[in-house]
Amino acid sequence: MRALEELLDHREPALPLIEAWVQNAKLPVELLPPSAERDSVLLELQVTTRSPLGAMAHGTGGILVDGGWLRMLGSGHPRLTRHLAGWNRGRSDGFLLVADDAVGGFFAIDGGALGDDPGAIHYLAPDTLAWEPLGMGHTAFMQWAFSAQLRDFYRDLRWQGWEAELAALHGDSCFSFYPFLFTAQGSTQTSSRRPVPVAEQYAFLCQEET
Repeated sequence: MRALEELLDHREPALPLIEAWVQNAKLPVELLPPSAERDSVLLELQVTTRSPLGAMAHGTGGILVDGGWLRMLGSGHPRLTRHLAGWNRGRSDGFLLVADDAVGGFFAIDGGALGDDPGAIHYLAPDTLAWEPLGMGHTAFMQWAFSAQLRDFYRDLRWQGWEAELAALHGDSCFSFYPFLFTAQGSTQTSSRRPVPVAEQYAFLCQEET
């Protein structure tokens, strides 16, 4: 276990880089301030703040992209109480969950359990129940998420009026659809939807996946 001072990089911290990406984002992006738990979150993760992942864990409470459609985890915030360390306890084995979205999809860094590309980002899609490789690492994922490519990625999962419904959705909740999106009858356009805790959605998808 490395001590906190070993994890805090004062010479080349990644937080200014993240702040620059947020400033130049093509979509609405909100960087939440870090929580009082940030030291313990960083210690548990054992990553340095020289990396964007460590900077997220220690320098932010999380990031909300496109009105909160995409939620990147940090050290926690009242609007996104889950943090990187606590959210992964008991949920990830061979990967690290780093973000999720309003339609119940999850993003993770592969640690060897999801494919042949450790370090790459994979997406657990609510409409396929499969971990899909995105062909990029965590740093590139963050830059991609702040670009117009994010809306292209979700084009078939959004519905008319999603913005108003999203505005009332907490960062620890997502929409659950019925018929389920992974069935032939399921669609974000025609299925009924209701907010559910993200933890409930993750447990459900993992159960269905197996």
